[in-house]
Amino acid sequence: MATKKLKVKNPAKKRQLQNAQQLFTETPLEKWEQKSNLPFKIPKVVNDLQSLKTQKPKKIFYFSSTASLKVCSFLPLFSQRFFIFHAAWEIGMKEMKQVRLLAILLVVVVATLQVEKASSHGDHPLSRIAIHRATFALDEPAYIQASPSVLGLRGQNTEWVKLEFGTENPKIDDWIGVFSPANFSASTCPEENPRVFPPFLCSAPIKYANYSTPDYKDTGKGFLKLQLINQRSEFSFALFSGGLLNPRVVAVSNHVAFANPDAPVYPRIAQGKEWNEMTVTWTSGYGINDAEPFVEWGPRGETTRSPAVTLTFDRRSLCGAPARTVGWRDPGFIHTSFLKELWPNRQYTYKLGHRLFNGTYIWSQTYQFRASPYPGQNSLQRVVIFGDMGKDEADGSNEYNNFQPGSLNTTKQLIRDLKNIDIVFHIGDICYANGYLSQWDQFTAQVEPIASTVPYMIASGNHERDWPGTGSFYENMDSGGECGVLAENMFYVPTENRAKFWYANIVYKTDYGMFRFCIADTEHDWREGTEQYKFIEHCLASVDRQKQPWLLFLAHRVLGYSSDASYAVEGSFAEPMGRESLQKLWQKYKVDIGIYGHVHNYERTCPIYQDVL
Repeated sequence: MATKKLKVKNPAKKRQLQNAQQLFTETPLEKWEQKSNLPFKIPKVVNDLQSLKTQKPKKIFYFSSTASLKVCSFLPLFSQRFFIFHAAWEIGMKEMKQVRLLAILLVVVVATLQVEKASSHGDHPLSRIAIHRATFALDEPAYIQASPSVLGLRGQNTEWVKLEFGTENPKIDDWIGVFSPANFSASTCPEENPRVFPPFLCSAPIKYANYSTPDYKDTGKGFLKLQLINQRSEFSFALFSGGLLNPRVVAVSNHVAFANPDAPVYPRIAQGKEWNEMTVTWTSGYGINDAEPFVEWGPRGETTRSPAVTLTFDRRSLCGAPARTVGWRDPGFIHTSFLKELWPNRQYTYKLGHRLFNGTYIWSQTYQFRASPYPGQNSLQRVVIFGDMGKDEADGSNEYNNFQPGSLNTTKQLIRDLKNIDIVFHIGDICYANGYLSQWDQFTAQVEPIASTVPYMIASGNHERDWPGTGSFYENMDSGGECGVLAENMFYVPTENRAKFWYANIVYKTDYGMFRFCIADTEHDWREGTEQYKFIEHCLASVDRQKQPWLLFLAHRVLGYSSDASYAVEGSFAEPMGRESLQKLWQKYKVDIGIYGHVHNYERTCPIYQDVL
């Protein structure tokens, strides 16, 4: 695509652009790469971020009560092993409104996947293990022992395990795999993953790590600490030789288990279909034949109980490998309860409960949240929006190629600043499970301190949805066979009608105080005349701008940018057929801001319509 020059017709606009240029180029984030052909420079890519780890909080942009672009000291979501920002903003062609005491806090964070000789989105670490080549050599002189054997005795759902292991033939590529369920070998494998001769290794580990003891190669003895989360089943640990490409199981540990592996865990709250409704979604090992799920909740001194719906799925719900083969893991049961008729801005406490049919109650710890403001409420409303965060392991496992170390830094910083956050939008490429289902449990555990306290709203990305022949607009295999099933079930979104195929996808609207958010699904067709196009127009047209003066459009793939690292071509302004179909809707309904993820770079624009500033 040829590079297009943006035309500036109005002298006043030229002065605004000059001011914007000065503001952008004076931003304190050092060494921005300038590659745009626009008539003003845009700070596009952060190249030198290593030094930010030890520096004071940097400045980011937000929209203030005067609706002008200002600078706010906030948070360095950075580490020495780094990732890059990306956000592309499309601002409606109109004067921004004066909104007293309103601040939009936009922290747009993306973890760059640093994987050699891989796509820009990286290979999942578990996909590097040649499970189909695995053999058993348990007669070799080797051992591995795990302690403690019982975890969570005080009700905790995360705990560290110490491993002691040894072999008479230590090699530099020896590694340890964590398996759950603990009995990971089988006499037969499922039809989707056929094997002929036993014993079979039919599933990938939920995580793996190389030895860390410095003298292991000389002594053959090692020690390792790994972090486990409650995932509804026992764990075992296997010592492998032969590296990742020719794995040989030489020793298997004793079993390790949480005191109650079925316990309700990892709540994530979300806006309901009404502004005064909050939903609570969590995971447990209790099905509808085992217990009745509910949430006990209320303001201080008052409690009530709301029942929960329960769902689950099996391999047949998924679309391909590895999700249906070596990446499959039983998802347990996913419960959602609807807390209704909330008072605006009121503090509520809640806890998850299961009443077993023998009369016993199983409880989670107690959590709290603040109800949403009423539509049009003129108050401080702080919104955090980011994409492509992924997950990481606190113990350093799964890190042969530094897959996503930045996600822990981002998560920790959000937790530290949680008192200054009202609602979160994670706009696609959520955890990069890519068909390894155990990673969804690990992600919900990672974000639990955030998602249990403020609404955690999601959008669909290519790594959640895309799979050939399943209705996704892009016929690639980025979801690893999940084809949207995990994202649509692990997190609640207030879609119009989940019984219909279209609305079962992650397309919805939600109102929060002075905001109307229209969340689109870039992995489905949204060209003019499609169901999604009609939904987007309805979302934009139905907002009451007296109550929601801020109209935001959120989606995963970018609909306006000057270049794309994966395309490596300046002037590639958008995903195919995206911007052309939607920009007239933005103009017609005066959308204020569009925010996207996907590209793993940072860019922002002034108001643009049909290539004119």
